[in-house]
Amino acid sequence: MDIRPNHTIYINNVNDKIKKDELKRSLYALFSQFGQIVDIVAMKTIKMRGQAFVVFKELAASTNALRQLQGFPFYNKPMRIQYAKTDSEVISKMRGTYSDKEKKKEKKKKAQEQVANVTKKPALGSNTQPNTQVTTQVPDNPPNYILFLNNLPEETNEMMLSMLFNQFPGFKEVRLVPGKHDISFVEFESEAQAGVAKDALQGFRITATCAMKITYSKK
Repeated sequence: MDIRPNHTIYINNVNDKIKKDELKRSLYALFSQFGQIVDIVAMKTIKMRGQAFVVFKELAASTNALRQLQGFPFYNKPMRIQYAKTDSEVISKMRGTYSDKEKKKEKKKKAQEQVANVTKKPALGSNTQPNTQVTTQVPDNPPNYILFLNNLPEETNEMMLSMLFNQFPGFKEVRLVPGKHDISFVEFESEAQAGVAKDALQGFRITATCAMKITYSKK
């Protein structure tokens, strides 16, 4: 029987060798393009291993993410995504449907939730600011099939950037610069395909403090 649409999506078949903090950052980088994320829960207990929950503020965002990323190769394993069976506690509170019984349950789980609740971690930002604001501030070079990324946070890795850019047609590879964590190159098959990705991800925030700046690489 189908589960009704929900703000929260349940993901399994996640690579369980990834550290929890890196997993949350990567899930955030991948899913925040679809809408505002309220919470991400990923625990490394035996029962929860290889699973995660992503809570969106808007139902349309969770629906879009489920459709677009079903089977996406996340750390070399295809993600299996479905709607969560019940409303997330975060969404229940926003709707005012959070009962006293659930509040008592919450107290018991408080220690776990503090660990799992990424919304309190300053390391994660949001991509809610209009891209046009950032675009106007980035001087650019003539069109090129290679993009130059800068202002990247220290924890950026090749997998994280690949997940962001390989949603766009023509993506070929990410090239990090040894010794410089804040810059990277991304190659596409054509200038036009590179331009689409550049416009879509201009100003994307992998963390709260770092809005990614994208220009065409110098020829």
